[in-house]
Amino acid sequence: MRIFLSLSLLAVVFCHCMAQPLSDGMIRVSTDATDLVIAVGPHGRLYQAYLGPKLLHDEELQHFAKNRGWEVYSTSGNEDYFEPALGITHADGNMTTYLYYVDSSQEKVKGGTHTRVTMRDDKYPLTVVLNYVAYPKENVIRTWTEISHKEKKPLTMAQYASAMLYFSRQAYWLTEFSSDWAKEARMSSQQLQFGKKVIDTKLGSRAAMHTHPFFEIGLGAPVSEHSGEVLMGTLGWTGNFRFTFEVDNLGNLRVIPGINPYASVYELKAGETFTTPEFIFTISSNGAGEGSRNLHDWARLYSLKEGSGDRMTLLNNWENTAFDFDQQKLSELMKEARSLGVDMFLLDDGWFGNKYPRSNDRAGLGDWTATRDKLPGGIPALVSAAEEAGVKFGIWIEPEMVNPKSELFEQHPDWVIMQPNRETYYYRNQLVLDLSNPKVQDYVFGVVDRILTENPGVAYFKWDCNSPIINIYSPYAGEKQSQLYVNHVRGLYNVLSRVREKYPDVPMMLCSGGGARCDYEALKYFTEFWCSDNTDPVERLYIQWGFSQFFPAKAMAAHVTGWNKRTSIKFRTDVAAMCRLGFDIGLDKLSDDELEYCRQAVATWNRLKPAVMDGDQYRLVSPYESNHAAVEYVDKSGSTAVVYAYDIFPRYQEKLLPVRLLGLDPESRYLVREISLMPGTKSRLAADNKVFSGDYLMKVGLDILTGNHTSSRIIELTRQ
Repeated sequence: MRIFLSLSLLAVVFCHCMAQPLSDGMIRVSTDATDLVIAVGPHGRLYQAYLGPKLLHDEELQHFAKNRGWEVYSTSGNEDYFEPALGITHADGNMTTYLYYVDSSQEKVKGGTHTRVTMRDDKYPLTVVLNYVAYPKENVIRTWTEISHKEKKPLTMAQYASAMLYFSRQAYWLTEFSSDWAKEARMSSQQLQFGKKVIDTKLGSRAAMHTHPFFEIGLGAPVSEHSGEVLMGTLGWTGNFRFTFEVDNLGNLRVIPGINPYASVYELKAGETFTTPEFIFTISSNGAGEGSRNLHDWARLYSLKEGSGDRMTLLNNWENTAFDFDQQKLSELMKEARSLGVDMFLLDDGWFGNKYPRSNDRAGLGDWTATRDKLPGGIPALVSAAEEAGVKFGIWIEPEMVNPKSELFEQHPDWVIMQPNRETYYYRNQLVLDLSNPKVQDYVFGVVDRILTENPGVAYFKWDCNSPIINIYSPYAGEKQSQLYVNHVRGLYNVLSRVREKYPDVPMMLCSGGGARCDYEALKYFTEFWCSDNTDPVERLYIQWGFSQFFPAKAMAAHVTGWNKRTSIKFRTDVAAMCRLGFDIGLDKLSDDELEYCRQAVATWNRLKPAVMDGDQYRLVSPYESNHAAVEYVDKSGSTAVVYAYDIFPRYQEKLLPVRLLGLDPESRYLVREISLMPGTKSRLAADNKVFSGDYLMKVGLDILTGNHTSSRIIELTRQ
């Protein structure tokens, strides 16, 4: 049911003096822990009056009437001297915009409340609607903006942020997540001083290769894991994004998230509504750990595809065979997958192309038919072989890309983003298909549709994207090139929504040369994402630590591989077991004990799924702050907890402290057991098979770290 909080739109004229605010002049967006209070000023302008911990007494909102704060969605050309959220040039060339309150409404939606706040310019028929969906229990707010107009000619938008948030503290510390191939989600912190700090990307596709679309702000102190006030924000957009953090002359901070307007001036036609990406944020008063758990719960319930569903273990062939395989070899690997105990065999790159067979990364992309020399029976034979082996079958695709050596490129060069009058530059020997073109969208959807129509037994897709947009020119757009970056991403979403609508139950992994796609808009269509091509377990501890700040373990795929063979198979497997577990290794290269350990690990992971996939995560020991790492998961019933402890490269005779656990019931008693031991070995944990209270475990802790290099322990706690 929709509840209107002021006069209806029909009763409002464009004169701002006629806009009627709420009876108390306040609009309140609330979770169980956070309040965002928006105040309507005496002249109809709209202000962020408060954003912080939940206010307990409603009557005290009146105190904000005279202390309104900052304009909630500042526009270019007004009397604000700092970075605006919206920059518009009207049809007559005027570059100023003033927005005045019209009305607001609230309605219940799944899991929360949707607040809509409508504003209009008093001189131009321009309407801006601010949207906020607050999830009370999870303490998450999702916000976006809708922009439309009725001017006689199109207007142009040079900036169009998703939101603006303001804070007034003594100081601010930013934690950002920089990246590159094989070194994703690297965390670093800095204090924000006067002026602007900008994090952005201009890559178009594979957009998060150098920086990821999320951040943390320590409000008053550096971000801490278990204490302090922290803002954690992320943008749902799979293309170019920009975060602007501006500290003004009075020491106030404004945070402006949105699409990067670089090379993306948008021409908005009359009657068209431009909808910005969603900005999702939480404010924790108890450090980043609490904020992460807020986001994990929210994601599983309301954003991640099949967030409440199961996840499959798998065996991938890439690290084992690369392009060198045939039908017989794959059939044998499927039998290995069954013997390992995993659910699925995943065929990676190299299975397609006939005129230009995919025997390396220089040919074949775009020609999605099985290579007859390698796979004479095609995909149907592989599905049958998997069924015979007793596992499901998944397959790798990269349908947004094309190699110049392909039949698709020969037939449709006009479908490719490519300069018509300059020498072509190739990234990884490939080019990007122009998804702003509806015909290309139909083709990309058709790749998936044809595979699944002809082979309904295909149970999974690994969807890759290995190139940013280069040679930036759209044959489809012609003279209007400035909307390519935006319309390309919209075209991708159109394809993905069609796939989801027709095949809602087919899980897919989001991959982009590793973790260069990792946003919550894309994850509406994917069950998980590939964190990195770097599967060295030491590096993965840092990568998974970074991504876990915003994503639940259920959304993160990790595989056991041959990277860093100086580490044991136990260490590599234990690191991967913190996420959605998979294997990408030749089982014939393992000893009998190593293979038996992997089999046990699969069975153990399946047994512990309620805790690891759906439980509460507690990051206990940071690899950034020590020579060790430890992460704990507690299932929602509180009956089972599992702790993953890792010794990375301890110093000689360094002091080791007990690890204090979190999230337990202090009054309950827990049996402590070290599990997942190598065959023929016994636990050396002093606390093994002993019972402790939750109070003791959280205040005193367990001696689970050692002085050994690259060693690991998995500790299970069971409430008695």
